[in-house]
Amino acid sequence: MHAVILAGGKGVRLRPYTTALPKPLVPIGDQHAILEIVLRQLSASGFTHCTLAIGHLGEIIRAFVGDGSQWGMEVDYATEESPLGTMGPLLSLRERLPEHFLVMNGDILTDLDYGDVLRRHRESGAPLTIATYERKVHIDFGVLTTDDSKVVAFTEKPSMDCRVSMGVYGLSRDTLADYTPGLPLGFDELVLDLLNSGRPPHAYDFDGYWLDIGRPDDYDRANAEFTSRKNLLLKGA
Repeated sequence: MHAVILAGGKGVRLRPYTTALPKPLVPIGDQHAILEIVLRQLSASGFTHCTLAIGHLGEIIRAFVGDGSQWGMEVDYATEESPLGTMGPLLSLRERLPEHFLVMNGDILTDLDYGDVLRRHRESGAPLTIATYERKVHIDFGVLTTDDSKVVAFTEKPSMDCRVSMGVYGLSRDTLADYTPGLPLGFDELVLDLLNSGRPPHAYDFDGYWLDIGRPDDYDRANAEFTSRKNLLLKGA
């Protein structure tokens, strides 16, 4: 099985931790880089090949990961010279990729079974599979319901449960066939195009542990929780 890890972002929201290090190499629990954890998990899930889409401080990622042999994987690289959106880097890789493959962000901490996501994607026949997680979203304002310029209901700073993308996808190569390499392609654009063409993505609902390490408070939480969850996160890895 083949995975593509998107690791080219500048990690602006996670500064100052990412001033000298690319976000995927920020250490968790003072022991393991995020990317190391992900690669170990992928290998344990049966992945044998990984392509790292790198950009900002990419040479540091190359030096750290090398050829991937220390995790029992074959790793190659694709360099993003300018920002291309979430899915844009895949377009120049299209001919190097198998018929079905995994795509994921390089800054997430989860006990998701990546291999099962790809297997379920193949079985679904869908053009795209999105791993989803139920997240409680807090709104920091009073929410009004109006009707004919009259306020008919009011809720003070409510919370909403919604399904969000985990940043992990099963993707089929043919899904990218109509897009031009070198041009930006966002995740939102791809999903809307699929919906508008009558080819809805498949949802892989997950209720285990997931943390997107995008901001300093997320990083602090990851460090606080890693020790107690290490055996779960690195099970078999």
